[in-house]
Amino acid sequence: MSMDLLKDKSLFRQAAFINGQWVEQTAHGKYALRNPATGEVLVELPVCREAETEFAIESAHEAFQRWSKVTAKQRAEIVNRWYQLVVEHKEDLATLITLEEGKPLAEARGEIDYAASFLQWFSEEAKRVRGDVIPAPKDSQRIVALKQPIGVCAAITPWNFPAAMITRKAGPALAAGCSMVVKPASQTPLTALALAELAQRAGVPTGVFSVVTGNATRPVGNVLTGHPLVRKITFTGSTEVGRVLLAQSAETIKKCSMELGGNAPLIVFEDADLDLAVEGILNAKFRNTGQSCIAANRVLIQDGIYEQLAARLAARAAELKVGNGLEAGVQIGPMIDEAAVGKVEEHLQNAVAGGARVLAGGRRHALGGAFFEPTVVADVALGMTIAREETFGPVMPLLRFRDEAEAIAMANDTDFGLAAYLFSKDAARIWRTAEALETGMVGINTGLISSEVAPFGGIKQSGLGREGSHYGIDEFLEIKYLCWDGVTPV
Repeated sequence: MSMDLLKDKSLFRQAAFINGQWVEQTAHGKYALRNPATGEVLVELPVCREAETEFAIESAHEAFQRWSKVTAKQRAEIVNRWYQLVVEHKEDLATLITLEEGKPLAEARGEIDYAASFLQWFSEEAKRVRGDVIPAPKDSQRIVALKQPIGVCAAITPWNFPAAMITRKAGPALAAGCSMVVKPASQTPLTALALAELAQRAGVPTGVFSVVTGNATRPVGNVLTGHPLVRKITFTGSTEVGRVLLAQSAETIKKCSMELGGNAPLIVFEDADLDLAVEGILNAKFRNTGQSCIAANRVLIQDGIYEQLAARLAARAAELKVGNGLEAGVQIGPMIDEAAVGKVEEHLQNAVAGGARVLAGGRRHALGGAFFEPTVVADVALGMTIAREETFGPVMPLLRFRDEAEAIAMANDTDFGLAAYLFSKDAARIWRTAEALETGMVGINTGLISSEVAPFGGIKQSGLGREGSHYGIDEFLEIKYLCWDGVTPV
């Protein structure tokens, strides 16, 4: 059994976590959670719908009344204890991620480090929430701006980073004094439930952090976006779903953070360090089997180095080891499900039909199931589906450009603006290109840009708001202005 792989078997939870209680059954039955690498049923979990979600929100509201009055220092200590417990249970948490999401265990360990970093960072930021004293227009007045926790927050998180996408939201929310109801992706709830267990051990009070399970995503989402007690929605996922959540949240004028889809360009100029570029491209494209919102969706290569770099990338992609993420040395795990594989095949077929060349991979892997070969495709054109839409899989499309102006125009020719990457040794070119790219984040001579100290987020149809960094906690705070008159001048 999967539980046998864990040192601390109590982290393998088979129930929703609402108002400090483990809810093993609901009136709506259960659904089966499967391992994407093997297809085996990992566990059956309760399906939560409207009633359970409403109870979680009401409990969170009651808890908020108390939690928001706890001192910043005390909140910091509790969130920091949560961080320490996540670090202590890193191996078990990583194993859960690999079991339910499929990524190689080495990557899963890296995700736990990343997830823990947000709890540590925001435990420190809890004590740094500051207001302002503002010069008043009258000498009898004093003007003060306070920052206060917004209230009950709802987090709807994706399956591709089941630990980090929760702590990146819950860390600042709890540090600010908010309570939170989390709806994790139906494909990856086990990591969320293990985090809830550790939060409880850390001393997070009853009702402050709840996890609603199930595959009834729309009914749960309707309650979270429509309930008047929820003051903040934070979502990571597709732009299509983000639009729906924004529209629904408008009815009750909720504050929203949206980290949505991407179509990240990666530009390689002729003067780039090609060794550095190859490593950066592989990291930016194939991490988590290409299932990342900031994955390089389009690799733009200058004419003079196109064929050379394409050959090197194809050779390296062919060497990547595909398999069950629990096996030693595996670099590429399964995709999340059959639908994801089907999307990759459709994009690839469209490209080949338009004249693109497959240099490596291009097929379902011999392992079968949800495994797909790491693929490199040359001679891709801007109009192809693979260059217009987010593929979200292990397929690397290569496009040509002539000069800097064309590269920037190609990179910006999209409705999305989450991340971009560029490789060059020319400092002036780097400045010009980075400033011209219409994205919220730019990686320069690197394919790895995520960090708890940096503001993560996009522009255009890639989202609203920022997560991480000192900006991240502001998303969970409201500013209150106090105008105090009657102070008699001396």
